Amino acid sequence: MAHHCCSRFLDLSRFRGLKGNQVISCADILSAMLLRGIGQKLQMAYGLNARLLGFFMDKVILPCGDIAALVYFWNPFTIVSCVGLSTSPIENLAVILALFGAVTRRVPLAAFGFVMATHLSLYPATLAIPIIIILRYGLDAPPIKLFLQTRSVENEKSSTSTVSKQAKSKQTTHLPFLWKTVAHFLFWVLLWSLYVLVLCALSLNKYGGLEEMFKRTYGFILSIEDLSPNIGVFWYFFAEVFDFFRNFFLIVFHVNVLFMLLPLVIRLKHRPCFLAFVYLAISSILKSYPSVGDSALYLSLWALFVNELVDMKFSFFLFCGYLGISLLSPVMHNLWIWRGTGNANFYFGNAIGYACFQIVFVVESVSAMLNHDRALRRSSSNHGEVKS
Repeated sequence: MAHHCCSRFLDLSRFRGLKGNQVISCADILSAMLLRGIGQKLQMAYGLNARLLGFFMDKVILPCGDIAALVYFWNPFTIVSCVGLSTSPIENLAVILALFGAVTRRVPLAAFGFVMATHLSLYPATLAIPIIIILRYGLDAPPIKLFLQTRSVENEKSSTSTVSKQAKSKQTTHLPFLWKTVAHFLFWVLLWSLYVLVLCALSLNKYGGLEEMFKRTYGFILSIEDLSPNIGVFWYFFAEVFDFFRNFFLIVFHVNVLFMLLPLVIRLKHRPCFLAFVYLAISSILKSYPSVGDSALYLSLWALFVNELVDMKFSFFLFCGYLGISLLSPVMHNLWIWRGTGNANFYFGNAIGYACFQIVFVVESVSAMLNHDRALRRSSSNHGEVKS
């Protein structure tokens, strides 16, 4: 398993042995607890929206918070990251802390988690969009058109009580753009960023300062200088590409992440927490130096939406694919690196398969969520026709 660039910059020798396991284990436990808190908030919002729309009254709502915590805590990828003394659990904790702060509307906490996650790894910077949407409109909910359609139907019924009508009208009104909350978040992001940079400048004054830090962290991520084998696909590609085209493909691969941001935010703006899951999953596929800890994070976030994704296709196929890749990758790595009986294609084939399974997983998850929204829309139409 490849280390993140921050693993190279931080001196992990201080955390070797028992103390390192204790620190990382505490980070995993805290992450699981925060995931449970996020899931409880999403579960309450899911139940409230279902009651307001009059759907799923006989449907059992699964405890998504407990499921997400169990998926993260007992995930083999999480255990491997802990045993390997990777910094992935610390990065995952920062990401989950940012989402928890946004969900609970603790703006300083959300900004702190976002700054620390971005400081440890560049890719969580994409979470700024879902966090701002959460602070702007609130938690995940069906499209606002369904609430407006339900309100119009309820207003036509003379038998509806005044209290019920006021409650539904209050919940189905467009939420205003909370500029103060967003500005509050940006202020705390700037404040925490300045605080972290000042501390880094003071501690690294004898080692080149901030310029050297950025060169060895963000510069290391963007330049892909280390081509050691990992579970990603960049190392093999840039080992084979001609030096003349290297800068061009560096730009193409990194900008590819940014190109996916706008279409997804347009389509999933009413589900910002799910959008954060999609961003993290895509980033784990297209990262320069991915690790299995990244998969542990987005798989646990996926578990937060078990109620919406219950009809997801190819679930068993994807489970078998993840299991097979997890078992074959160490074997192929051992055959190539240690025994010398294979070549790079043995291990790279597993990396390609792993990337393909992740892509299918993301695509099917998004498709299942959109199908869930379409089912709500059809049910809303039928519900209105029956009541009329």
